Amino acid sequence: MRAFLISASLLALAAPALAADTRPQIGSFGFDVAGMDTSVKPGDDFMAYSAGKYLNGLEIPADKTNFGMFTKLRDLSQERTRIIIEKAAASSGAPGSEAQKVGDFFASFMDEAAIEAKGIAVLKPELDAIAAIQTKADLAEALGRNLRLGVGGPIGMGVGPDRKNPDRFVVQGGQGGLGLPDRDYYLDEKNPAFANARTKYKAYVATMLGLAGFDNAAARAEAIFALETQIAKIQWTRVERRQADKTYNPVPVAAMATQFPGLDWARFIAGTTIPVAGEVIISTPSALAGTAAIIGSADLAVWKDYLAFLTVRDAAPVLPKAFVDANFDMYSRTLGGQPEQQPRWKRGVDFTSGVLGEALGKLYVAEYFPPAAKAKADELVKNIIAAMDARLANLAWMDPKTRAAAREKLAAFRPKIGFPDKWQDYSALEIVRGDAMGNFRRAAAFEFNDGVAKLNKPVDRGEWFMTPMTVNAYANPTWNEIVFPAAILQPPFFDPNADDAINYAAIGAVIGHEITHHFDDQGRKYDKTGRLADWWTAEDVARFKAGTDKVVAQYGAYEPVAGRRVNGELTLGENMADLAGITIAWDAWQRSLNGRKPKKIDGFTGEQRFFLGFSQVWRQKYRDASLLQQLVTDPHTPGHFRPYVVRNIDAWYKAFDVKPGEKLYLKPEERIKVW
Repeated sequence: MRAFLISASLLALAAPALAADTRPQIGSFGFDVAGMDTSVKPGDDFMAYSAGKYLNGLEIPADKTNFGMFTKLRDLSQERTRIIIEKAAASSGAPGSEAQKVGDFFASFMDEAAIEAKGIAVLKPELDAIAAIQTKADLAEALGRNLRLGVGGPIGMGVGPDRKNPDRFVVQGGQGGLGLPDRDYYLDEKNPAFANARTKYKAYVATMLGLAGFDNAAARAEAIFALETQIAKIQWTRVERRQADKTYNPVPVAAMATQFPGLDWARFIAGTTIPVAGEVIISTPSALAGTAAIIGSADLAVWKDYLAFLTVRDAAPVLPKAFVDANFDMYSRTLGGQPEQQPRWKRGVDFTSGVLGEALGKLYVAEYFPPAAKAKADELVKNIIAAMDARLANLAWMDPKTRAAAREKLAAFRPKIGFPDKWQDYSALEIVRGDAMGNFRRAAAFEFNDGVAKLNKPVDRGEWFMTPMTVNAYANPTWNEIVFPAAILQPPFFDPNADDAINYAAIGAVIGHEITHHFDDQGRKYDKTGRLADWWTAEDVARFKAGTDKVVAQYGAYEPVAGRRVNGELTLGENMADLAGITIAWDAWQRSLNGRKPKKIDGFTGEQRFFLGFSQVWRQKYRDASLLQQLVTDPHTPGHFRPYVVRNIDAWYKAFDVKPGEKLYLKPEERIKVW
């Protein structure tokens, strides 16, 4: 869930959300009892106790870097979406219709013979334009143009909501991406996995340039890698980029050249075609200054090679097999540990969903998300929000005025469940059957231009940033909203026929997680309108930080990979959301009982079923390379460690009779309680 949601980790899921059968889809009450390992004490390893047998027998498929609950649900969503796409392709939709665009985009991607026949010639106009660059000003314009085409680069610029005035869109800029997952891969000299990645990456760059027809590819690759290493040194860390207040830096467009010298900003902006006026909100000013200086000083020939490489790498999915294989070998096999490439149809479904997601979403919702499922999910959200409000009302450590403002913020929440009220308009997107490369570039330009068109127009807060087929959820602090796509509202997260304890612990904790992102260490910096504002007292902040420091320390002690611990500062927001999410879900479930004592089912008390239901959604395995990459780049603690948050919940100790001396045991005064 990212602040926006999860990362990570379902069971054999066959039926649509509300089947005529009234039995739960998993076990007798919504939980996989057979997957438990009851030889392990819950207080020693709750994940092993609740899912040890399942995990021991779980094999990661050859086309995956990790596998578990989330992955299985995503596979199901992918298979359903394939059926929808193939129906659209077979329907022979009228020219310009969404059915035509969906069918033709997918068919063009799947037509490997046509892609092989065209070869690298489809990139000739772009590579010729790069070869024609004569000056650093030309280079600046090319860097800007690449953003419009969806090609990554060392500088990012686009359009998004203004965090200090969320009812308008603004131009935003900052550091761009690197070829390796993070600056640590370039700069950490001690980790042998990073050293191996660097060696493989240089060979990969050379391979891509060689396939594209460049001579002296190995020497060019060495120079490109040296350039990227320079850029990595001046980039902000992921922890630094989490800071909402420090990443909001308005700079007048007229001052860009003096504040960030080395880049011809007028030509760069002209290349993007963004009608920049007034100011640009800069997220990483020192990194932008450093990158601009490198652009100004580094050899133009190396920069041209770098742009050519970026262009080829970005287009690789729609180029001949040799490019596809090289891309897979670097990014999936080397960096993720994935032995085999996904079947092409899966890649095609993902690409089509990424381009025409809401066109497919309409059909997905009609087929797999009945109104009764949405109504039940709406009810759950209301109950979790009520539980959070009760928590805030009795929060002793917060100043009364701040507490009242927090409750006002919660009351102003906008939950979005299942799918948007208004679907995206794709009429301006041209899709041509047989033109995979052209479709790829036109789709990127369509999305970029769609964002640019929002400048100087009223903000539509009904917009979604995930499709209904996405197994995820997110919190958007700028619009004070929580969003749950239809595809996550399925077992094991949500099953209308499951025991309430399971639903409250699974989807209830997800809902609570997203709600509390608005009150985590960064979300708390936004007021009830979504404006980045300081509405807490200094004393509130100090007391809050005392709690968050404990969260950083507790998670920073976990070591999923030998020699690499969880980065407690990077994962702070997600860990806080897990802690508060399960706490609030517990409160909401207790309130739903109205004083009734739940009966035992299969020998488990209601309290035990609640915590088992929470743990079940995090059953997941990782390949070592994938796990290492997540620890470096992802703000989420790896999924199989997330159930350990229960060691902070008093009710868990009582439910499983957890005693001092057991590995997860914390003294009552050591259990973290923030919300």
